[in-house]
Amino acid sequence: MSGPGSITVLYFAAARERAGGAREVLEVPEGARVRDVLRLVSERHPALAPLLPHLRVAVDQEFVGPEAPVRVGAEVALIPPVAGGSPGLFSVVDRPLRLEEVVEAVGGEAYGGLVTFSGSVRNQTKGRRVMRLEYEAYAPMAEKKLAEIGAEVAAQWPGARLAIVHRVGTLVPGELAVVIAAAAPHRKEAFRGCEHAIERLKQDVPIWKKEFFEDGEVWVGLGP
Repeated sequence: MSGPGSITVLYFAAARERAGGAREVLEVPEGARVRDVLRLVSERHPALAPLLPHLRVAVDQEFVGPEAPVRVGAEVALIPPVAGGSPGLFSVVDRPLRLEEVVEAVGGEAYGGLVTFSGSVRNQTKGRRVMRLEYEAYAPMAEKKLAEIGAEVAAQWPGARLAIVHRVGTLVPGELAVVIAAAAPHRKEAFRGCEHAIERLKQDVPIWKKEFFEDGEVWVGLGP
């Protein structure tokens, strides 16, 4: 790539705070893509880097993905989750989980109902003793799909918001694999939002589970 030129980057809300300003001009090479811009932004503003997985990117006022081209002279906006939608905690992690992290993400004085779900590793499946599980994920897509579930909950039950954190790696019986919290002004919407999240999580979020038994192993959904 050659022929560097400038683009304007706009920051909003939490992104603005971490970047230390609402806009700046960056020099990018011709043929740059969104991922290149995000890399430049994270190098320029290290405090912003942890927030990037939770942001949406718009180029010239159209939401785009990381491989979208960014023309010289373009306006690139980094957009946190909007108010009234999800709080942005939709993560795939390789560390032990705490229920408190999702509770803290959605709780507040405006939310009279808060419902949680903790999914832990069972010690047996169909009479077979489970020694351990291994979770694997296509993490970027999984986090995007989790955020879409949050948007669905906010759309179906206005005022509700959701947070989901799913663990990957090796887990033993008793350890938490997923934690979910749904909050809403009233309890009914919170219960329904949490139930919706649990069911949708099983459908098309790219996270896979392999069970290890005393006498064998199987990918859940592919084995006998």
